Amino acid sequence: MSDPILTVRFFATESGNEPVRDWLKALPANERRLIGEDIKTVQFGWPLGMPLVRKLAQRLWEVRIAMPGRIARVMFTVVEHEIVLLHGFFKQSQQTPLDDLALAKRRLQQLRSFR
Repeated sequence: MSDPILTVRFFATESGNEPVRDWLKALPANERRLIGEDIKTVQFGWPLGMPLVRKLAQRLWEVRIAMPGRIARVMFTVVEHEIVLLHGFFKQSQQTPLDDLALAKRRLQQLRSFR
């Protein structure tokens, strides 16, 4: 297998919490595996577009994961050669919830201020 184009990193708060890692750990193994496979596809195939990856805003994308019975989203940014996973959630409606989008944007801003 070839080397990945990007490495994957979890966004960490100032206190060291990794919200996306915590969200993933709380999921059943089969859902973690499905989400991980799609993130790996992005990691090895970047840049990608629809249907797997959708751009949400400047420097902000989402991985769109279809699972049996529900739909997951993982919002991320790319910094140099890294995917930084900012926020993960299960989608309940057609539109991306504004609260989830705002949270990902805040984490993106925090990430930029940490550098």
